[in-house]
Amino acid sequence: MTQHSVTTYDPRSCHLGEGPLWHPKRDQLFWFDINNKQMLSRTGTQTLVWQFDQHVSAAGWVDDHRLLIASETALFLFNLKTGTQEGLTPLEADMPHTRSNDGRADPWGGFWIGTMGKQAQSGAGSIYRYFQGTLTRLYSDITISNAICFSPDRTCAYYTDTPTRVIMRQPLDDQGWPKGAATPFVDLRDDGLNPDGAVVDAHGYVWNAQWGAAQLSRYTPQGALDMRIQLPTRQPSCPAFGGTDLKTLFCTSATENLDGASNMDGTVQSVQLSIQGQAEHQVILDPS
Repeated sequence: MTQHSVTTYDPRSCHLGEGPLWHPKRDQLFWFDINNKQMLSRTGTQTLVWQFDQHVSAAGWVDDHRLLIASETALFLFNLKTGTQEGLTPLEADMPHTRSNDGRADPWGGFWIGTMGKQAQSGAGSIYRYFQGTLTRLYSDITISNAICFSPDRTCAYYTDTPTRVIMRQPLDDQGWPKGAATPFVDLRDDGLNPDGAVVDAHGYVWNAQWGAAQLSRYTPQGALDMRIQLPTRQPSCPAFGGTDLKTLFCTSATENLDGASNMDGTVQSVQLSIQGQAEHQVILDPS
């Protein structure tokens, strides 16, 4: 384990914290508590929370005041100034046993979003790409979709089906669509580790939150372990780079199914690094 200074960014305990997003225009972190149907944020010492009537799990930024948010039945626009919603496209709206999970905007202005069964039913989920107004299924037979992220040179995407314990690398064409078959990038089966959310830094290294192991791991572009950072949260769920210099790594966590949760479990932690991340890509709704 590499020793880094880890601090609590937000002490509110989420049942299932997920989907951290640093909004580069607002210099503000947003994240979700999926099971409590909430989006959370803070500005300085002011804590913020938005309550929804469905599970919400991931977002991308559209402009200064609007986010694309994934819920259990749709992708929709959410206006931070007015609190209003505008539907974009259904997302497994006819499948009440599923919900959205991990998602992230891609370098072309699209948005990748994974789904899963609400009880983690085997093979109940999929991974989709929303691009130029159309939602396209990319992968099916997914149990727990996670680790959706993109290399800075735009050559590949990463994703995992957590129970497989293998992070996959997917080559992309010049419009961001899968090109050829995905191949294993990091195989964690021998280590018994559960890959959760992931993000790629500016150097092309992949940072992965490892559920149940209280750690973030960094992998080289070739898939070799580079470093591990110990966290005080036993179930870290997803990292995101932020801060004005993109050198702060935030990580959500969860208390779901955790016996004897501590006051750290479920909180958002932050690590100050000398390594810079990528700015989160903008979701482009109108390519013209």
